[in-house]
Amino acid sequence: MISPLIRMSTFGLCIALMLTSLVGLFWSGIYVWPALGFGLLTVVGIRDLSQERHAVLRNYPILGHIRYLFETIRPEIRQYLIESDEDEVPFSREARAIVYQRAKNVEDKRAFGTKKRVYDSGYQWLTHSVRPKKITDPNFRITIGGPDCSQPYNASIYNISAMSFGALSANAILALNKGAKAGGFAHDTGEGGISRYHREGGGDLIFEVGSGYFGCRTADGQFDPEKFKMLAASDQVKMVEIKLSQGAKPGQGGVLPASKITPEIAEARGVPMGVDCISPAAHSAFSTPIEMMEFIARLRDLSGGKPVGFKMCIGHRREFMCIVKAMLETGITPDFIVIDGKEGGTGAAPLEFANHMGMPLVEGLTFAHNTLRGAGLRDKIRIGASGKLIHAFDIARALALGADWANSARGFMFSIGCIQAQACHTNHCPTGVATQDKFRQRALVVTDKSQRVANFHRNTLKALSDMTGAAGLTHPSNFMPRHLMMRVNDRVMVTGEEVYPYLPEGFLLRNEEDGFGYLPRWHRASPAAFEPFDDGI
Repeated sequence: MISPLIRMSTFGLCIALMLTSLVGLFWSGIYVWPALGFGLLTVVGIRDLSQERHAVLRNYPILGHIRYLFETIRPEIRQYLIESDEDEVPFSREARAIVYQRAKNVEDKRAFGTKKRVYDSGYQWLTHSVRPKKITDPNFRITIGGPDCSQPYNASIYNISAMSFGALSANAILALNKGAKAGGFAHDTGEGGISRYHREGGGDLIFEVGSGYFGCRTADGQFDPEKFKMLAASDQVKMVEIKLSQGAKPGQGGVLPASKITPEIAEARGVPMGVDCISPAAHSAFSTPIEMMEFIARLRDLSGGKPVGFKMCIGHRREFMCIVKAMLETGITPDFIVIDGKEGGTGAAPLEFANHMGMPLVEGLTFAHNTLRGAGLRDKIRIGASGKLIHAFDIARALALGADWANSARGFMFSIGCIQAQACHTNHCPTGVATQDKFRQRALVVTDKSQRVANFHRNTLKALSDMTGAAGLTHPSNFMPRHLMMRVNDRVMVTGEEVYPYLPEGFLLRNEEDGFGYLPRWHRASPAAFEPFDDGI
């Protein structure tokens, strides 16, 4: 109870001083002023605790107003915060501002033009048409499901990326899922299993199966097909995603200490109380590319023909080619692949991993896209993209470079009130998003935040439809690399087509040189093993 007492200390002090001043009135009328002042602050504190829109104020009555005071200072301090270099802050405050505005249905237009440094090298933009299109329905959707899938999923092109119950609070999971239900899009469960809060929300689920097989595991942590079959049979589960790696800490497993495991987490993950919950770095259900394809086919059969795919951050490029060669040899293809960029977030990751392990999304996405084209498989497999995809421009760029849809974790976390306090691993999240502390969780009001989730999704797709129409296109899937421009320096600009071209269909099967180094790696890749023939990666 120490933490709540500290957070309520300002409110408690105001109450104590108000009462003291009221007693002091028996001796002197001068005490009327402090009694009124502290009485007013007490009323503010009571209002903070009872209001449902601001999580910070619910957790930090009176004291939390300091944060909102700084947000209202204009234009110098607020503009400085928005335009600060992203290396100096956890993430672009402009991106957070856009999410908050869209989640709250606040107009996000600005005066005086762009705030970006348009003459800096690396600046990117989309080309537009003198004959723009008018798009009346921004509810863009795609069908996910290959030839072996009997229950394809008609998915939104923008969905909630993987975040587990346990990493996020019960209220956060419930708000996200209810928002997905209201907005008609999907919610990835993360590898922590399907919790009661996912079920209560009623929204479409992408069931992520990680190396710990949480929710579908035996007592010793192996994959349990019967438990998986039972979970996958739910009408809420629309797709199954095997997690190979995540961008923020690729190649690492994880440990949830026994002290942090609640009965609800144990129920969702299928783990005992009082024991550390281990998520291994690698899967035990398969060890070779061919075994991986067989596992995909097995999950598809157990799920009743629902789309099954996998998520990974590209590491050794040859290993991805090993997987693709296994598809060709076995004739088994996943219904989808999600490419996670290394810029993706997590609640806790070693600093070196967060900064220097794994391939960024743009490079990973184009490599996967072109490898599948080279193997003649691209038209059979959908590609999702995740990794800091918050703006409509981020989504458009990902689609232009080869993705079929985009996932976002950070954007939807902002929509439910995350302020990037970077306290996710401490259980002291000030807004109730990433904590299992019941008292802190109450700050996140599900009815309010779930609507903000739906608002953010709807308004972001509306912005994407406006950009799509401005480019003279009728659907975001029509974006191509040629629509993307990049500044190299003061005198040179290039198109996305020059930097990230679509390579010819079947070029790997025809042994054609591509000029980007694909063919030598293709020759080194084996469907029988991930281990290399030499040191090439």
